[in-house]
Amino acid sequence: MTKRKIRENLYIMLFQTTFYAEDDWAFQADLFLEDLEGKDATKKAKTELKERFGQICIHLSEIDERISEKSKGWRLERLAKTDLAILRLAVFEMLFDEDVPNPVAINEAVELAKKYGEEKSGGFVNGVLASIEKEMEKNLKNSDD
Repeated sequence: MTKRKIRENLYIMLFQTTFYAEDDWAFQADLFLEDLEGKDATKKAKTELKERFGQICIHLSEIDERISEKSKGWRLERLAKTDLAILRLAVFEMLFDEDVPNPVAINEAVELAKKYGEEKSGGFVNGVLASIEKEMEKNLKNSDD
């Protein structure tokens, strides 16, 4: 399974969490993975999806805090569920996945927003993520001084 397909499946798994209580997330993820079909849905790919989904859930409060800080005027509950799931995935990649460069995380998130979101979702997602990246760069520069 390509990295893009893994990312898209993670987005779908995260999107589903917005409809269930937190206690049900792992069960819903398992159901999703059971139904995942195709030649790319190997045991290895499903394991990676489950592990990454679990990592996102572990860091969700920190991820949501960053999104809240940068989505000025919008409480998380008011964000479109598609945009929120995309942002959660991208912020996870930016903060916790050293294998994904920030520009890649942002670009992939914008592409998901264009595919699954509303007309203005791409711009909104790009703006929030660019603001988070700018803050990360500022913090990195300050720590180097």
